[in-house]
Amino acid sequence: MSSRGKRKDEDVRGSDDESETQAPAKKAAKPADSSDESDDIVICDISKNRRVSVRNWNGKIWIDIREFYVKDGKTLPGKKGISLSVEQWNTLRSHAEDIDKALNDLS
Repeated sequence: MSSRGKRKDEDVRGSDDESETQAPAKKAAKPADSSDESDDIVICDISKNRRVSVRNWNGKIWIDIREFYVKDGKTLPGKKGISLSVEQWNTLRSHAEDIDKALNDLS
């Protein structure tokens, strides 16, 4: 047997006693009135479920382009999206003319 890993029967014996007595830890939910949401400035809605916003999160400013969804009557940010730092945003802005030219070339 290889010395790189444990044998299967060692894993089973070591975990049997603990798995029956302890429940897995649960994640704590964020409070509904989280301060993260209050620092958002919505700039524009790109489409029905996509928007651009500027937010202050953990003491840094981010430009957020993200999809949103509605749950229990509340609009919440989804996983699909990108958050750009101010430096990344400025780099993108400096290439706007190049992007426009490429779009025209492909049209």
